[in-house]
Amino acid sequence: MDFYTWQGSESRGGRKEMAKAKNMTGLAPLPQYIMPDASEPEYPLIMEQLQDYRQSLIGSSHYYIRAVDDRNYLCRIVHGGGKVFFHELVDHHKHGISDEDIEESMKMDTGTFTLPGLFPVSPHIEQKLRILYDI
Repeated sequence: MDFYTWQGSESRGGRKEMAKAKNMTGLAPLPQYIMPDASEPEYPLIMEQLQDYRQSLIGSSHYYIRAVDDRNYLCRIVHGGGKVFFHELVDHHKHGISDEDIEESMKMDTGTFTLPGLFPVSPHIEQKLRILYDI
């Protein structure tokens, strides 16, 4: 059974309208999060390490930095209910966090996480995120 059915294009006033999808189940599709290289993060190991690190839980999400190739990303894991967690890359600039803040956080790390390429957020980044997300 298809979740969506496609309706054909319609003509309005001589213009063609794009075909539209009609949701037949009433359920919205879930967002899918993957890493920039299209791999899946090691969710259970990441969550296990983040839960032991107090500064990573800000609001209802766990934050950390992930280094992939020559890029660094602010990431968060959002609890989706039950055993479901959504991994998301955060646009750190929209949160008032600069590239320099990210790099400084990585330099300050003393080997907090055992997974390669993962770094905790610095107290400075934590403070900025807590201002936005702690209630």
